[in-house]
Amino acid sequence: MLPLLPARHRRRWQQLLLLLLLFFFHPCLAVDFIFNSFNPSNPGVTLVPDARVDSSVIRLTNDTNQYSLGRAFYPTRIPMRRATTGAAANNNSTTLSSFSTSFIFSVLPEIATSPGFGLAFVLSNWTDPPNALASQYFGLFTNATVPFQAPLLAVEFDTGQNPEFNDPNGNHIGIDLNNIESAKTEPAGYYNSSGGFVPVDMRSGQNVRAWIDFDGSNFEINVTVAPVGIPRPSAPTLTYRDPAIANYVSAEMFVGFSASKTTWVEAQRVLAWSFSDTVGVAARELNTTNLPVFRLPSSGSNSLSAGSIAGIVIGCVAFLAILGLGIWFWMKSKRKRGDEEEDDEIEDWELEYWPHRFSYEELTQATNGFSKDVLLGSGGFGKVYKGTLAGNGTEIAVKCVNHDSKQGLREFMAEISSMGRLQHKNLVQMRGWCRKSNELMLVYDYMPNGSLDRYIFSRQTKLLLSWKQRRQILADVAEGLSYLHHGWDQVVIHRDIKSSNILLDAEMRGRVGDFGLAKLYGHNDAPNTTRVVGTLGYLAPELASSAVPSAASDVYSFGVVVLEVACGRRPIELGSEAEDDRVLLDWVRDLYAEGRVAAAADERVRGEFGAEEMETVLKLGLACCHPDPERRPDMKEVAAVLVGEEEDPDPEATPPPPAGWEGELTGDGGGDKLNDVGADQLV
Repeated sequence: MLPLLPARHRRRWQQLLLLLLLFFFHPCLAVDFIFNSFNPSNPGVTLVPDARVDSSVIRLTNDTNQYSLGRAFYPTRIPMRRATTGAAANNNSTTLSSFSTSFIFSVLPEIATSPGFGLAFVLSNWTDPPNALASQYFGLFTNATVPFQAPLLAVEFDTGQNPEFNDPNGNHIGIDLNNIESAKTEPAGYYNSSGGFVPVDMRSGQNVRAWIDFDGSNFEINVTVAPVGIPRPSAPTLTYRDPAIANYVSAEMFVGFSASKTTWVEAQRVLAWSFSDTVGVAARELNTTNLPVFRLPSSGSNSLSAGSIAGIVIGCVAFLAILGLGIWFWMKSKRKRGDEEEDDEIEDWELEYWPHRFSYEELTQATNGFSKDVLLGSGGFGKVYKGTLAGNGTEIAVKCVNHDSKQGLREFMAEISSMGRLQHKNLVQMRGWCRKSNELMLVYDYMPNGSLDRYIFSRQTKLLLSWKQRRQILADVAEGLSYLHHGWDQVVIHRDIKSSNILLDAEMRGRVGDFGLAKLYGHNDAPNTTRVVGTLGYLAPELASSAVPSAASDVYSFGVVVLEVACGRRPIELGSEAEDDRVLLDWVRDLYAEGRVAAAADERVRGEFGAEEMETVLKLGLACCHPDPERRPDMKEVAAVLVGEEEDPDPEATPPPPAGWEGELTGDGGGDKLNDVGADQLV
């Protein structure tokens, strides 16, 4: 026994026992940290990609980027599952760990009436959840309707309302389990000592403190919020208990914060953070003194002179008189016009842009009140609903776009009206528009088979496109783009060519859609925009330096689509473990340099094409993606190859690839012109 050993031997045995305990129980060591502020040179957290330390606080998104997402994670994973003991151990079962965390955040929009975004506290398997969108869903999820199957649990502090996700209002808390649609929500606020509910405006810029207690043994999450300065309320704002929580927690996970935004500026800040996963021990108390304030302070004077009071009274009386007079004139004018809806009036400037204007009532009826049941998708520029016109039963797609200013709406209308006059069989046809206040609704032909990416990347056999269908769709899109660049009285640069913006009609023919980012200019003019827009993986490299789009940048994006369709792979495989396989263009380029470019073809359609035909298509994709925009083919040449009107890209017109590549981008010809493919060929 140790007490019988000499003192020096007892010390050695004690050290040995301590080392053994550390070795065997390291996974169970407690995680306990506190940040009362953040140091720009040594923040103590992992910041990706737009997150940064601004003074002493974390800013999650970047105001200067139209699309921005930012995340801040504790650098090491925390254990979220532990082995059970006793009888349960015989069944190899595990129990969820517990933790307590507290943090202070501030959300302040630049424009009070702009859409809100908020932020989320998140448990994730990654610091970059696969395929998360940079413009929405807190930068955590890929799609509103298709949750990805991966451990991810978030507590959202949402400052915007999305009725299609069953949000109760634009100021709420929710529990998200692998899905942007919350499993449970509650309005933001706290219960005072009398049991009364006190709302907390999370979008006023005020410093808000949150407490989250995760009780793993009972599968329970408790969330509480209150303004800084209010003691922690005894009752939580939200309680969620469900054994299903275990399905969204892995053995070890990153813990931290995530936020995203689109056009509108909303500063999401984290000011302080503490965390503890010791059972029964709450996260350490944060220092709430001397915190920065991100809203206008209230007046510091509590006394007014008699003259000031008189001035205020006179001003209020005058204001009320003017307001009453204005209301009287407005009501008189309204009765004279006999209109019940001011938003349905057509202003003079609107008539010059478009002859066909749908009424809001028509579109409301067509979409069943813009029901969630007919929601086709959501993006950074708005939501798209399927509708059926009451008069003739025509199926339409209605895209709702928000604009903050009348001037911006008018300019946007001018461009949209021009695009509405585009007429080509391979473009999604715009039928008209509707305006209600600052919301613009664009009406398009409905494409029953959805977007191309649904088929190219799906692993379901019934959604597999044959090589003949793929080749036809590429030819369709090439002809549509050739029309935009060369076939109209103005040059139309799409600026967002990608597989998800290529729609398929009833006959599985490809059409170019979503002109939300398109720009028009004369054939002898140059675009005047200097803002980089588009989608990561499809952007031409020259946009990083010049930011001026061109027809050649559209050609580059189409080249990426060609490689996607031929290879059946996304341009950037964010979830790939092999770093060399993440960028599709680099992978195909390397195979080309090795003289075996056809090896990049999608395994699922092998045997449906000749090797020379596949090489031609892949080489065409690489030629379109040439790093020098001057050396890319134009869309006339690309379309000619794909529809079989030209034997080969001319080596002189399409100069050799950059250093390191072998040979020229040549092939044996465009192949036979593809026949139409009916919808009955796709089960």
